[in-house]
Amino acid sequence: MIPTKHPRLNGGLERPGYQTVAWLAARDGVSMSDKASDLIREALELYEDRYFAERAQERMTTFVRSKALPHEQVWAHLKRHRKPC
Repeated sequence: MIPTKHPRLNGGLERPGYQTVAWLAARDGVSMSDKASDLIREALELYEDRYFAERAQERMTTFVRSKALPHEQVWAHLKRHRKPC
């Protein structure tokens, strides 16, 4: 086996998806695998954004401003308990 820079993923696409990736790759002057990798990366970023937005919304339902610590107090605590590098 030839060593590669990145781990490999082998999958299949239905014809319309394949044709779209081929068209986008040609339009952008990149290989289909590079375009597919870019599209997967973008999709994962969108998925991650949605996940964290949902978690933030859940946390907002239990947030009580009167119990929240001010920014300065939180950072002062973190600075005092910081581990040396």
